[in-house]
Amino acid sequence: MFIQGDLQAVFDALYSLGAIDPVLKEDWKQLSDEIARSPQDYCQALTLINSCAGNRDEIVQKLAAFDRKTINCIAVEVARELAEFTDRKTLH
Repeated sequence: MFIQGDLQAVFDALYSLGAIDPVLKEDWKQLSDEIARSPQDYCQALTLINSCAGNRDEIVQKLAAFDRKTINCIAVEVARELAEFTDRKTLH
C-alpha cells in the first residue's frame, strides 16, 4: 500500500510534528522490519492518511493520534516514495 495524493502535504504534516529529523537518524531496516511485523496497523494508518485527500491540517490531526513507531514508519514511506518519484523524474 502506498500514500496517495500529495506527498508534500504528508511530509509537511510529519515535519510539523517533528517526525522527520529523528527518522533520518533511525535505522530504516529496523523500521521496515516493524512494518513487516504489523502490516495491518501500518495499512490502517496509510488508509487514514489517504482519506485526508491532501488536507494538511487533517493529516496533522490523524498523525497526532498515532504512536511514534507508526509515525516513524510513515515518515520512512514518504521518504521512499519521494526518492522513487525523484528517480523517475530524473530518468525522463
